[in-house]
Amino acid sequence: MVIVTTIRRDVLTLPAADLGPSNPLPPLLTLDEAHRIDERDREGLPRDMARQIGYEPLHSVLPERIRDGYGRARIPRELDAVVIENDRLRATVLPGLGGRIVSLLHKPTERELLYRNPVVQPACFALNGAWFSGGIEWNIGATGHTTLSCSPLHAARVPAPDGGEMLRLWEWERLRDLPFQVDLWLPDGSDFLYVGVRVRNPHERPAPVYWWSNIAVPEERRVLAPADEAWHFGYERRLRRIPVPSYDDADRTYPLNSHFPADFFYEVPDGQRRWIAAVDEAGDALVQTSTDLLRGRKLFVWGSGPGGRRWQEWLTEPGTGGYCEIQAGLARTQLEHVRLEAESEFSWLEAYGPLTVGAEAAHGEDWAAARAEAESRLEDVLPRRDVDAAYAAWLPHADTDPGEVLAVGSGWGALEVLRSAHKLPGTPFEESTLGEAQAPWLELLRTGAFPEPRRVGPPGETLVAPHWRDMLETAPAVPLAEYHLGVAQWHAGDSAQAVRSWERALELAPSLWPLLRCLAVADAQAGNRERAADRYVEAFDDLCRERRDSGEVWTAATTALGREAVEALLAVRRTRQARSVWERLGSGTRARGRFRLIEAQLLLAEGDVSAARAVFDEGFEVADLREGAEVMSQVWARLTDDPLPARYEFRMRPPTD
Repeated sequence: MVIVTTIRRDVLTLPAADLGPSNPLPPLLTLDEAHRIDERDREGLPRDMARQIGYEPLHSVLPERIRDGYGRARIPRELDAVVIENDRLRATVLPGLGGRIVSLLHKPTERELLYRNPVVQPACFALNGAWFSGGIEWNIGATGHTTLSCSPLHAARVPAPDGGEMLRLWEWERLRDLPFQVDLWLPDGSDFLYVGVRVRNPHERPAPVYWWSNIAVPEERRVLAPADEAWHFGYERRLRRIPVPSYDDADRTYPLNSHFPADFFYEVPDGQRRWIAAVDEAGDALVQTSTDLLRGRKLFVWGSGPGGRRWQEWLTEPGTGGYCEIQAGLARTQLEHVRLEAESEFSWLEAYGPLTVGAEAAHGEDWAAARAEAESRLEDVLPRRDVDAAYAAWLPHADTDPGEVLAVGSGWGALEVLRSAHKLPGTPFEESTLGEAQAPWLELLRTGAFPEPRRVGPPGETLVAPHWRDMLETAPAVPLAEYHLGVAQWHAGDSAQAVRSWERALELAPSLWPLLRCLAVADAQAGNRERAADRYVEAFDDLCRERRDSGEVWTAATTALGREAVEALLAVRRTRQARSVWERLGSGTRARGRFRLIEAQLLLAEGDVSAARAVFDEGFEVADLREGAEVMSQVWARLTDDPLPARYEFRMRPPTD
């Protein structure tokens, strides 16, 4: 009996950590991004790659906020899910967590095709912090994991090309100010999940676009792709062209044959079918293929070294299997951004499904034969022409208005549509989605004035796009408008004007600490670390006087500002003042792993090495440890010559002199 394809709501219960509040301080500086290359490697790159690597790299994550309020205490939580199912496949999607496909089950074989993480544990891998591993994620914005990793998307039913239904996910991506959509459907009887993607630029100027679909699969696989060369990128930030499959005396198509975490961006020749597959020892595989616009293919490995293994444990439950990622993107590498012309769009189709290949050929020493075996079997079960035909059939449906709403995302898209009157068929951003965060900006749009807050509290998010900056510049110069204008000017690269806006606001502002903190960041960036420290002390004192309660919002502000103040004071060796700030933090804040590490650094600065060592010996976990960060090993090396304990071993590259 053929089961008609269905889409239904469901609830997935998983052990999950609370995401907590976002950091209320505007991210004037980007998080330390590991995906940059040594300037020496730019010479000799293909011309288009070099151009795209230099094309509008990200300098901050404004207007987003940093999400660092999570911990590592996991309890069972009910997560809203949408299930798409036919008689062959069942896909489980979490619209509230970036539209992640957390499971793709092949029903005839009862085989999970993805790496399915048994927990949801945020870690600091997204451009704005919180991210979790597993499944298939949709990365849009800029080099790195999307800021939407742990954010809700809009979701609804839409008619599919075959007359059934598909699930549409859509949102307004704020880093590049672009709307996008992801349409998922399962034709009846199909072994492949089809995914239609569209990124639109409704503006009158070109925009840089970044897209990578990341697919987590168990790491005990061989990864096959149609390439004889790859661009290798490790956390030592070097990009080099290497042969595939073997490099430096090891077959790197097996993830555990690398010692350190690394990216392998495959050089897929023009005209070659785009695909990538992860094959187990029996010849069973997950394969991803697409229309030709989605050019890039990549393998990410954690490697077999202690740092990679520790990260694997960190992202899931101890004792569960590890994973690697096979990926597909718009460019050769994730270091690049692609130009999307004004009032135009990118669209393509992807397909995900099971593949059975001859194990002897797939795992043999003859790389050409292994590739040919996988590509031949793929052509048998899903011909290239069928993918192109499915794309052509889907594209007219991309504009179809959604039906039943299954989940609601943010109100930022609705605000942009109201401002610009953009016509975006297929992805409605309804006024009903506007909320408290958008309210002051809606008033600025309608009245030309930015409202002063009705109650005392940390300032809300700042919109930094040129059109909003223009509105702020012509708005009455009340303190809060000047604060937001300064943030927007800083984002635009006009740091001198930003400082003037913040200084003007200080004269009349009832709340000084947000402005003083911005000025402290500006001082530090200008090399005036002593004045930055002074302003951090003033800002923290003012916040402590103004703070109204011990609720989540005020605690998040005190935690964030206190951390920055202590670090700024330690940088200029003002340990007594750093200790004063530390002691005014709440006991719950001081007990967090991040602040236990800061405590060890403070004790070291005070000359108490044994007490600092005791902090490490007692044990702590820095929940928001950044991808590629080496602070744990650096502090440990100042304490002792003993080997770094395994629990603190997160290094992702070889030691440097």
